[in-house]
Amino acid sequence: MNQPNIVFYFSDQQRWDTVNPAITPNLEELAEEGIKYTNSYTCQPVCGPARACLQTGIYATENGCYWNGIPLPDDVKPLAEYFNEAGYDTAYIGKWHLASDRYPGIGLHCEKTAVPKEKQGGYNYWRAADVLEFTSHGYDGYVFDGDGIKLEFKGYRADCINDYALEYLDNRDKSKPFFMFVSQLEPHHQNDHGCYEGPKETVENYRDYPLPDDLTFMKGDYKESYPDYVAAINRLDENVGKLVEKLKETGDYENTLIIYTSDHGSHFKTRNAEYKRSCHDSCIHTPLIICGPGFEGGKVDDRLVSLIDLPPTLLRAAGINVPETYSGNAIQDNIEREHVFIQISESQVGRCIRTKKYKYSVSAAGGNIRSRSGVYFENFLYDLEKDPIEKYNLVCDPAYKEIRKELKEILIKQMTDIGEKKPIILPALKTK
Repeated sequence: MNQPNIVFYFSDQQRWDTVNPAITPNLEELAEEGIKYTNSYTCQPVCGPARACLQTGIYATENGCYWNGIPLPDDVKPLAEYFNEAGYDTAYIGKWHLASDRYPGIGLHCEKTAVPKEKQGGYNYWRAADVLEFTSHGYDGYVFDGDGIKLEFKGYRADCINDYALEYLDNRDKSKPFFMFVSQLEPHHQNDHGCYEGPKETVENYRDYPLPDDLTFMKGDYKESYPDYVAAINRLDENVGKLVEKLKETGDYENTLIIYTSDHGSHFKTRNAEYKRSCHDSCIHTPLIICGPGFEGGKVDDRLVSLIDLPPTLLRAAGINVPETYSGNAIQDNIEREHVFIQISESQVGRCIRTKKYKYSVSAAGGNIRSRSGVYFENFLYDLEKDPIEKYNLVCDPAYKEIRKELKEILIKQMTDIGEKKPIILPALKTK
């Protein structure tokens, strides 16, 4: 088999509706050659857990990484090892977020220091930091190589991370196919500055860029932060274009599968006090473009796709047998999902299913960080055909009583199918 090269290009906190000709012309070109998936959703709207799902192929409650600050488990074979065994050269570049243990005084703390070799997920080539937003800002910072040597960079962060990817393509072992995972931090807000940081020279270009409809009827920080957010995504797109040109220059493009997606979106403090950890579409709906061998034709596919489907999709593309333990479905198998399933276990303990027509979400009382709960309360229900921007919560509407009952049964079955104990789900606590 002629094994394709694979590039997995991963942004952080990028909404699905930011991929369009005005912001991302290079991604649009990839979509015109490949396939654009319009109903792609994360299974965990939190950075670390979403990454753990990608690297293990199973949900966060299955791999144990259900909140930021839990390292990948030693007893689950990581994604890169499957590629290594299949003869691939593997590379990881950017934000990792899967090595440090946040419990004080326990385990490994490497948020600002090098990730030990045994915690690098099996990747051969390494240019990464465990928590990139702690070792850099929008401009300037550092990562580490696989031996723990600090590598400082100057310039806009997204450009510098992409440069490491270009360097790898120039110097890789040409006798092997490669699997390269590029994990950008943009457009994620800069934690210690508390804001998004777009390129200084282009932010003004987006000062009057129109807001999405779901960011127009609730309080949030979108008016001041959206221009930086969009400018950062535009620069990511520019770097995708540079990577494509490099692949063409090295003669690898025709045999390279490129997957572009994000860990979750952003609701700009409209649904809670920060940007994520919510099951609203502004937070869970993500871009997904796949271009290359097996994914051609300039098609638009509106099937429901989950982030949990991407690990088996990657393995299938490389001709590697997908483990029976994997929770998702390879996209190539053309399985029609009836719903996607979302878990949150940080800031809230919540569970959600989204069908094409409805969104049904439940959460446990209190905000304790734990993997699961035995008791949940109905939180919201949206009729997405009538209300795509999720403005009207129908969870207490008697006209939707039977719909809620049906969706509750589906959610409980999904939870028990992946090993959670059957929960009690109570009606919503009515408020004013």
